[in-house]
Order: sequence, then structure tokens, then C-alpha cells
Amino acid sequence: MRKLLLLVLILFPLLLFTNAICEENAVLYQSDFSSGSDGWYARSTGGARLKTTQDGTLAITGRSDNWHSPGRDFALAQGVRYELSVQVRQSEKAQARFMFSVAHSLGGFESYENLGSATVKKDEWTTITGSYTAGLFDRFVLYVETSDAPSAGFEIRDFRVTSAELVFAEEETIPALKDVYAGRFDFGTAVTFSELFNAERMAFYASQFNIMTPGNEMKPDYILDVFKSAQLAKTDETAAAVRFDSVKPLLDYAKVNGIKVHGHVLVWHQQTPEAFFHEGYSPAKPLVSREVLLARLDNYVKNIMTYLDENYPGVVVSWDVVNEAIDDGSGKLRDSKWLTIVGEDYVARAFEIARRHAPEGTLLFYNDYNTAILIKQMGILNLLKELIPEGNIDGYGFQMHHDVSFPSTMQIAESVRRIAETGLKLRVSELDVTIPDMSEESYARQAKMYAQIMNTLELYKDQLLAVQVWGVTDDLSWRASQYPLLFDGKAQPKPAFWAVVDPSSSL
Repeated sequence: MRKLLLLVLILFPLLLFTNAICEENAVLYQSDFSSGSDGWYARSTGGARLKTTQDGTLAITGRSDNWHSPGRDFALAQGVRYELSVQVRQSEKAQARFMFSVAHSLGGFESYENLGSATVKKDEWTTITGSYTAGLFDRFVLYVETSDAPSAGFEIRDFRVTSAELVFAEEETIPALKDVYAGRFDFGTAVTFSELFNAERMAFYASQFNIMTPGNEMKPDYILDVFKSAQLAKTDETAAAVRFDSVKPLLDYAKVNGIKVHGHVLVWHQQTPEAFFHEGYSPAKPLVSREVLLARLDNYVKNIMTYLDENYPGVVVSWDVVNEAIDDGSGKLRDSKWLTIVGEDYVARAFEIARRHAPEGTLLFYNDYNTAILIKQMGILNLLKELIPEGNIDGYGFQMHHDVSFPSTMQIAESVRRIAETGLKLRVSELDVTIPDMSEESYARQAKMYAQIMNTLELYKDQLLAVQVWGVTDDLSWRASQYPLLFDGKAQPKPAFWAVVDPSSSL
């Protein structure tokens, strides 16, 4: 069988790695400080110093801030997942919190991610582990920092970077979910920015799915250009500038490969820059008025829709216009800046604006989670019944982030039935099912729940437009520790995959 390997490293970056060996998880780098610093340097404002020992440790002293740290440049390949580990010891506090982090840069702009953490007790070597899928950056610095001990010196040893081969199934060896459900509804997934830069992974995704949703890159945090908007606001408070740098790779891939894109999301109480709600796009200034915020939203949506229609016509077929507006505990509209500034009709006004600017044929959805929980379900139904008469909403998106133990499949089925009775179109926008471990029993329970969900959805195939799992392989899931997806961390199909292919087989 032809192997599709996730690890794609061109020759010259390998010069930065030492001690490469052929194992299931290949060690690409392992530190040995007995003969020198091996390229490590002190990240600080000037006071920190590094010292190596013949015992193979690297010590840092003179720190005055938590980010002051030993760091090293690594040539990481975009789209490749790396497993990281390091041993840390400190002798100055009873215990301190340490973090494994990466500073990644593109065009000179540096940003940061924390990849793993652990509490390190005094005078005890402690292992910190983490993982990282390299994104579209031109520089990567891995380092070890603290979160509550800015002046404490510490030592590190046995810093490792490993990566494992993933072998994706060929098209002829497993059925394609998009083909299994062809003629009934689309089958898709969510894709994150870093995944797009691994050709083998994306080829496998394209073989299985015919619709994709960006995991983050169409949320306001990524689309709204706050700096440019602030400049425009000097003369027009209602202006809203947008940018598409983060989502362009997915849009380009979808356009070339004939894959649909579902847009997520226009209006949300989270992952929206605070500046959007303030005068001059400055959080230090007062909140804007209802009229200004609605006008900003109008310009924001108009600019998004215009750009997509001009550059990617027909690619984005649907949108989550508003996301998670209903409070879990009360079933009423959740407290948010949208509610505070605009009022209780903000959801309706968002759909009105989206309908005004969306290209003809674009479907507009309200999207929410915990639909199977009765109080939340009632709140969602009340909201939908208010929106439907205005004629701007097309459908409802179920976020089915479930566990094998809760909610029950009966609760799920009843929630789908009640939403379907509104007459709206349906889509499962985010589907995964968590389990406690990777035992055969847990896999079987997971498969059964996936099968029951698919059987329920099949009853509404005339209203159902798409089912999208929220990720493909367990290792890249936002719930990775609970193994929620159809493929395991090595890209092998799980019983859950076969249950979705043939739900009757797992009941």
C-alpha cells in the first residue's frame, strides 16, 4: 500500500536536528548540554544567563520576568505535528508552574502559544510534555518559561522533539463518507489553519469530505482588522475593515478542489475583539450606541460578503450568522455586549443584515450547543420562532459535542424532532462523541452512539443539508484527551467510522 506520510521535512531543516533515529516516533532532536549550549540562548531583556554542565543540564539565572527563558530556534515543517518533552528542576520555591511554549513569527511579527505545563516541586526533576502542529510561520522558537516564578532560576535537560508517521488510508481501501451519503446530505469536517499545509493530510480530507468549516479563521477575531478599522473610525465610526489572511489557504484549497465551505461565524459573544464595541475601536473609550454598532456590523458583513463573492464565488455556501446566543441556565438570551448595546432584537437584526448582503443562494443558520438539554432547547425554539416570520433565517445548526454517557440518544432524537418541526433546514455543524479511554468497550459504546445519531438524522434527510464532524483525527481534536472523532491519532479508522458508514452495523 502506498504510504501517505505526515512527516514532510525538506533537507536543510534537518541540519538543525541531531540524533535522528528510526522508531515509531522518530526523535528529531534530543539535547545534550555536556559539551556546550547546542544553539540555546537566553530569552530576556538582558539580565538572564545560561550555563551548561558536564551532567548534560542547562541552567538559567538572572531572570526578572516569567518569559525569561532558555530558547532555541527549530526548523519545523508546516502541518507536521510534533511531540515535545523536557525535564525541569528548580531549587528556589516550594513549587512553581512551568510551561512549554513556542514563539512563532511571520514577516517579523511574533506570536505565542503555550503547549504544555506542569507544577515543579523544589529540587525534583519534573517532565513537562506538549504537542504542536506547526503553522504557516517562517521562524519557530521553542522555550521553557514560568507562570508564577519570574525570578527563579532553573535547569533543563533531555529536551526532545519527536514526530510520528501517519499513514492515511487510500481511497480504494475505505469508503468515502461524502459518497456514502451522496444524494442525501453533504458530509464534512472542520479544518484548522495548520492542517492546510500538509498536502497528504488535505488530500485525505478531500477524499472523505465535500464541505469544510474553518475551525477559527472566519471568526471576528481573525477577520476584523482592528487597526485599520480604528484608522477609518477617525472619520467614520461605522467603518469596519476586514482581512482574510488566515482563511485564504482554506478558501484557495476549496476553490481549486471543488469543496464547499460553511462560514463560521459572523456574530458571537466570544472571539470578537472588544474594540468592535467601543468608540474609535478603543477599549479604553465608551461603548458605541446601538445605531453605530448595527452600522458597523452592516459594513463588516457587507465587506465580507463582497470580498467572498468577488474572489471565491459559490465557495462559501452557508453561514452561521449568530452563534450560541442562548444562555444555558435560563434559556434566555445570554448576557453579552450585543445584548447590552443593541437589545433583545440583535439576533434578528444580524440575520436581516446578513440576508441583505449575502450572495443569492447563501443559506443562513443560527448555531448552538446543548440543544438536547430541555431548558436550552426551549430557549432556542423560542428564538427561532421569533426569527422565522421575518424570513431571513434558513436553518438551525446543531453543535453535537456529546459524550457516550450524556445526553441520552432519546434526548438527542427529541431535540432534533422539535427543531425539525419548525420547518427550518437542518445541519449538524459540529459533531464529536467523547469516551473515557481507548478500550475496546469504549470504542464500541462510541460507535453505537454515532450510529444512533446518524439513524436519527436519517429520518430528516429531506431537511438535513450537512453533517460535519469537528475534526478528523483524535490527536488534533479540541477534546483530544477524550478521543472523540472517527479516526485515531494515527489516522486509522475507528469503529465509530464504520458505524457512520453503516449505522445498522453498530446497533
